[in-house]
Amino acid sequence: MLAQNQIVIRGARAHNLKNINVTIPRDKLVVLTGISGSGKSSLAFDTIYAEGQRRYVESLSAYARQFLGQMDKPDVDSIEGLSPAISIDQKTTSRNPRSTVGTVTEIYDYLRLLYARIGRPHCPKHGIEITAQTVDQMVDRLMEYEERTRMQILAPVVSGRKGEHAKLLSDIQKQGYVRVRIDGEIVELGETITLEKNKKHTIEVVVDRIVIKDDVRARLTDSIEQALKLSGGRVVIDVIGKEELMFNANLSCPECGFSMDELSPRMFSFNSPYGACPECDGLGSKMVVDPDLLVPDRSKSIEEGAFEAWAGSTSNYYPQFLASVCRHYNIPMDVPVSELTEEQMKIILYGTNGEKITFRYENEFGRTREAVVPFEGIIGNLERRFRESPSDSIREYIEQYMSSSPCEACKGKRLKPESLAVTVGGKNIAHVTDLTIEEAQQFFNELELNEKERMIAGLILKEIQERLGFLNNVGLNYLMLSRSAGTLSGGEASAFGWLRRSDRD
Repeated sequence: MLAQNQIVIRGARAHNLKNINVTIPRDKLVVLTGISGSGKSSLAFDTIYAEGQRRYVESLSAYARQFLGQMDKPDVDSIEGLSPAISIDQKTTSRNPRSTVGTVTEIYDYLRLLYARIGRPHCPKHGIEITAQTVDQMVDRLMEYEERTRMQILAPVVSGRKGEHAKLLSDIQKQGYVRVRIDGEIVELGETITLEKNKKHTIEVVVDRIVIKDDVRARLTDSIEQALKLSGGRVVIDVIGKEELMFNANLSCPECGFSMDELSPRMFSFNSPYGACPECDGLGSKMVVDPDLLVPDRSKSIEEGAFEAWAGSTSNYYPQFLASVCRHYNIPMDVPVSELTEEQMKIILYGTNGEKITFRYENEFGRTREAVVPFEGIIGNLERRFRESPSDSIREYIEQYMSSSPCEACKGKRLKPESLAVTVGGKNIAHVTDLTIEEAQQFFNELELNEKERMIAGLILKEIQERLGFLNNVGLNYLMLSRSAGTLSGGEASAFGWLRRSDRD
């Protein structure tokens, strides 16, 4: 007979628990300790508390139970000596994939401010520190274009700001300007212009329209100076039918003419379109079709349905398309996929690179149609449909063949190249967030700044070092600032809650 003053757990298997047996004394203060991920919360909350709460709810009437959430039975063989229980749950962090240790502790907010205030911009292509560009250098760059090249000189006066901007447009018209480009479209200032108040807009004044020829240098110089004065140091050159250049009187590369806007905190935010990598939208990773998930059994042939995503389709369209590709390239359909050559697999998975093939399709009514079309490949087809399909069921079906992969453009760093080209102490912001708490604290302790930089960044660095010091003191020195908040344990998340609470106090 078991003692009545004990809680006896046998075979607990919730989450990280591996068939644990434990006996806990009743009416005592019991503390569960262990490293992160060892199963403390799984035992306390998901096993003991879950069973106690479930038993309590089951003891109530059917009327009372309808107002209470019914908890599932925990994965445990038996629990004896248990009474009804209450719990004070741990602080949980956001499961948003954009949240990181740096963002939830607000350290990243101060890092963005630090890089915007004392960061040193470099050319992403050449690595040269960007310096101010003179008007003569801008004119020389434009005079390199072929004669008769047409271009517009634009002065950006609003960049991504909400509002109707009615007064600004009126003032521009009073200064004698005739046209502006609003969100990419040329508009006559004499027309009635109504902008959505809650939508972000970009407004550029058309200062001049120029055709490149030998005697245009003086006019081009005057127009650029006028645009720089109007915009506060920036000018956009719209080379008609070719490209668009941006020059900055403050920041530009002497080698290639690359220009950068004035540094601002939003440039270093992966949650803002002004800083986020355009390929992955600041996530650092993309969902892509995984060939291993697409072809789980390479001992099967194409006829036997080796390519599951297309073989399992309810339509005959895709299997017949694949058969046409195999006929065109003499790819055998009756041999195991493992025996196909690398080139044959490349054609099937990634397509014909624009080369067209004859495709014959017989629909369910027996009608045959023929077309000469390029083949985009099974992977290309699935990724395109995943992006474009409005159907949730189709997206869910394709998603089972996909896995998360680091973004090829930013290499998982989440930011645009120009944002990653700004350094403090010789390191960009992504390098700093890839450090552990302990390493980051050491980096800032050893950071060498000149007198002007120390004066500007003094208070910002104080806030960063205080937060890093707190996390280091509570034993979280091993966490990286770039680690996803969704992967943190309850105990780690609770420490962040204390950090924010102490900051308010």
